[in-house]
Amino acid sequence: MADRGDPEHDRFKAMYDQYYPAVLRYAARRVGAEAARDIAAETFLTAWRRLDRVPAGQPLPWLYATARRCLANELRRRDRRERLDWRIRAEATRGQKVAGPEPSEWVAGRLAVLAALAGLRPNDQEALRLIEWEQLDVAAAARAMGCSAATFRVRLHRARRRFARAMGQADGPGGSVPDAVTPPPAFPSGTEIRT
Repeated sequence: MADRGDPEHDRFKAMYDQYYPAVLRYAARRVGAEAARDIAAETFLTAWRRLDRVPAGQPLPWLYATARRCLANELRRRDRRERLDWRIRAEATRGQKVAGPEPSEWVAGRLAVLAALAGLRPNDQEALRLIEWEQLDVAAAARAMGCSAATFRVRLHRARRRFARAMGQADGPGGSVPDAVTPPPAFPSGTEIRT
């Protein structure tokens, strides 16, 4: 890094100090606390390398878009690793009955929300998360997703409708549908959510 007193160093430090917690929360809601630190570090490393491309006025949407790409890479790595683990377990347990995971202690409402969210397309999930979990306005969320505000509004409207339908199916006929996708409470350490 550059010497202290360097304008680029000072700008990066101020951006890091202000936005690191938001980027960390953004990643933690998607991949758990442990992996979130790596995603946040990779995001800010990219920001340092491309500081000239980071908008000075509103860097948070740019940081979210960068974190989103880092997350996509991480999820692809996990998927490859899980497929390999599954094949290894399948070979090792061929002919044996494999016990499933222990029942979760998650609250039923949170499970229903997360299940409904997971059933949506990735762009629908991201639109809802940016607005409801990250509390971005439409313009900033549109920048994070790389589209116009008008396009984002349409995507958000459709995502909300699909989410409401998914919640209705999760609750059964006539079930209650929340008005908005509220962020789940803080996840226990080590909890991973792949949505």
